[in-house]
Amino acid sequence: MSTIEQARKTADALTYSSGFGNEHSSEAVAGALPHGRNSPQRAPLGLYAEQLSGAAFTEPRAHNRRSWLYRIRPSASHPPFVRIDNGAVRCAPFTDRAPDPNRLRWSPLPEPAPGTDFLDGLWTLGGNGDAAQRTGMAVHLYHANSSMTDRVFSDADGELLIVPERGGMLIRTEFGLLRAAPGQVALIPRGVRFRVELLDGCARGYVCENYGRPFQLPDLGPIGANGLANARDFLAPAAAYEEEEREVEVVNKFCGNLWSAVYDHSPLDVVAWHGNHVPYVYDLRRFNVLGSISYDHPDPSIFTVLTSPSDTPGLAGVDFVVFAPRWLVGEDTFRPPYFHRNVMSEYMGLIEGAYDAKAEGFVPGGGSLHNMMSAHGPDRETFERAGAAELEPQKIDDGLAFMFETRWPLTATGQAATADHLQAGYDDVWQGLQRHFRS
Repeated sequence: MSTIEQARKTADALTYSSGFGNEHSSEAVAGALPHGRNSPQRAPLGLYAEQLSGAAFTEPRAHNRRSWLYRIRPSASHPPFVRIDNGAVRCAPFTDRAPDPNRLRWSPLPEPAPGTDFLDGLWTLGGNGDAAQRTGMAVHLYHANSSMTDRVFSDADGELLIVPERGGMLIRTEFGLLRAAPGQVALIPRGVRFRVELLDGCARGYVCENYGRPFQLPDLGPIGANGLANARDFLAPAAAYEEEEREVEVVNKFCGNLWSAVYDHSPLDVVAWHGNHVPYVYDLRRFNVLGSISYDHPDPSIFTVLTSPSDTPGLAGVDFVVFAPRWLVGEDTFRPPYFHRNVMSEYMGLIEGAYDAKAEGFVPGGGSLHNMMSAHGPDRETFERAGAAELEPQKIDDGLAFMFETRWPLTATGQAATADHLQAGYDDVWQGLQRHFRS
């Protein structure tokens, strides 16, 4: 059986527990999880008790993230880490170029070199803030044609929201296994170790690295108690462990650089765990889209799946927004996204199909960057078609797009600003918009 076939067989048998932000618990071996206390004098089955904290001890209970892990060997048992080459990974602060007010758009990443795994295939487009100060975010792309073998990755700088666009993946984490395919997203908390195995011959997609407050579900306000992303649709893994005595490279991203240590065992050796600092997978097609049933349409913030709050109420460090299949029924309404200048900065990607504001050029695997106050909106062809359309109820179901929206400008990396797949002439999509004013 090939490695891909074995990964698919494993992925097909996965079970989960549901609920975003819940206090989950799981044990791969009966009796491995202690009851009545977190750190007994002797943990069950000869395991080591270890707490993994994703928040300061003293943060309010509603914001505190931590999990207790019961593992074969403690994480402290490892040799020194040494610096390795960062490859195409970059980190905030992004200072090699000035922030660019121009509208930018990229085609998909080119095909990777043979033997490229998820970590080797990470390519940083840009970001903002300062990873060491735990503020801001980064946008990465990935392309891979090989599974990670004898290799594990963790990110001390932030949590990773992985958005597959091509090819499924089996993600082996300290907490257990997740399956993520195009149309789903996987959320890996800060510091959690994981390995990516491919379920198809290749994989491609997007990653939001969130340096700030952990993602949470947005408040619903006047919407009420229901709608948008439902907490119960987020799935956490069941405990699964590796009991392997062999050399495994552990790569840690720390303050922007990659560090490596070679362990003599697999660190994915957690037999039981409980807590709320856990990875998730979520199907974007389960997003409960809300919208206008009279005229106009709400701001795209109504499509927020997850948000990382800042110190200013209502102003996110980063929002993850999805443009999922939906009905458009507004009367006397220009239905595509309107022309817009925004104090927030927007990176937009496409998972499948087409985006209803761009007739061409914006393709799955590609992306666009509209920094703060850069004017954008429908291209000429879309504007003309929408302005002349008969306004009947319309189902938008041929595309799945998303947006990373952030409070600060996104600075493109040097490699992104000079990439061969940066599209020249993106401004041209708005040329030819005619003057229709009549006094």
